[in-house]
Amino acid sequence: MNRTTLSLIAAAAALAAVTGFAAATAPGDDGDSAKAAARLPVERSSLLCPAPSTSDLAETAYTSYTPASEGSGSSGKAALSSATRELTDGAGSGKGKGKADKPVLSPLKPGKPVAGESSGAESPALVGSADGNLAPGWTVQQTTEVAAGTGRGLLGVNCSAPDTDFWFPGASTAKERSDYIHLTNPDDSAAVVDVQLYGANGAIKSDVGEGIQVQPHSSVPVLLSTLTDKPQTNVTLHVTARSGRVAAAVLAADDKLGGDWLPASADPAGTVVLPGIPKDATSVRLVAFTPGDNDADLKVQLASPTGRITPAGHESLHVKSGMTAAVDLGDVTRGEAGSLVLTPTGDSAPVVAALRVVRGKGADQESAFMPATRPVGARATVADNRAKGSTLSLTAPGAAGTVKVTASAGTEGGTPVTKTYTVKGGTTMSVRPPVPAGLKGAYALTVEQVSGGEVYGSRMLDVSDADVPGVPMFTVQTLPDDRGTVSVPHADQDLSVLQK
Repeated sequence: MNRTTLSLIAAAAALAAVTGFAAATAPGDDGDSAKAAARLPVERSSLLCPAPSTSDLAETAYTSYTPASEGSGSSGKAALSSATRELTDGAGSGKGKGKADKPVLSPLKPGKPVAGESSGAESPALVGSADGNLAPGWTVQQTTEVAAGTGRGLLGVNCSAPDTDFWFPGASTAKERSDYIHLTNPDDSAAVVDVQLYGANGAIKSDVGEGIQVQPHSSVPVLLSTLTDKPQTNVTLHVTARSGRVAAAVLAADDKLGGDWLPASADPAGTVVLPGIPKDATSVRLVAFTPGDNDADLKVQLASPTGRITPAGHESLHVKSGMTAAVDLGDVTRGEAGSLVLTPTGDSAPVVAALRVVRGKGADQESAFMPATRPVGARATVADNRAKGSTLSLTAPGAAGTVKVTASAGTEGGTPVTKTYTVKGGTTMSVRPPVPAGLKGAYALTVEQVSGGEVYGSRMLDVSDADVPGVPMFTVQTLPDDRGTVSVPHADQDLSVLQK
């Protein structure tokens, strides 16, 4: 092998380790290339948190955690700071030193969660990065309590990595909803973003959502109802970056049902899993969209504690190409926690999907959103768990699967605890997760696949609030694979094809 080939291999390995790009085995491969690849921890991670609330009553907690990863080294650094900072010398030359705010969070080592907080309506979006042993699996949870007003309730979101393409089924431009898409740019150059809405009859024409500029290290909220003059209850939002990259999340506030964050759905797929509908859900709405040229026909099933069942009257869902489909499933869980599984019937197009879940009745209602998600895979983490109020849902839509769940030390003290769970095929297991011994503060939960079929997961955080009696303040976060490792080719692979 010549030096050029070796240099290309080294470059590919470095790029994969730093950016998280992974080598994949193509369908039909004999697996030799997969065997020749090593999995290494990523060396750098970026996370962005949207501005938490416009309410003066908002109280926001940030919890950061990085699980320990073998082979990630003995040192690293991480920080999460305000996205808004001065970038020029005042004359627009871009040569100024800039103004750095004191970090909201500064994690010190893997295995030890740290917490920060902010209050009021002026809390900014946050931009963070981690490298070395703090990068693989770095997770930050943003949790906001709003005691009163439109959107009151518990608002939770996992701070996310920047990207260029996002789908949000379940958004709304209805009069009772105030939905904002928050776009946050972590980079030193401006990003240009297009925002497109799709309703029940297809694309909603609007020039307002085209070419939105997001300046460097800044965040822009866009009220979705300003993009159309015809309110629609159920819409799908598509966010694409023409240049640059952003993080995106929808803050949905309802006059009667409270508010929460709607994260992006997993990439379009034929089979879709939405894990963790609480057992006391009083209303569940499914919203789905197919971005391709073909329609989708889906079988709708609930993975209950005892097996898959088909909701009466909602056996299937037809999703027309480019049009948003929505169906109200009512109290589909009927007192038992479950997960929704959508599977294609025949030659069905890939879809994106999300659920809006409501708990409570009458004036005492609160809502949360659950987008379609990836399996927990090698490892998934959710931060900001409390001594009381966390519920872990694990779903094995196919074959039975076994996972290991680790409760980290607390932000102020405690000893980690690990427990193993086996989820029967076609079922959902809802449990109170392990709590660290001697817990002080908040802690993180890490879920790792041990054996068997794919397992999907979510965590519900339920917080009682004396200021809002009777309202079940809650939020749900899914548990997708953290992609903390990547496949890197060994030097004995022949990458000479890259020279052509």
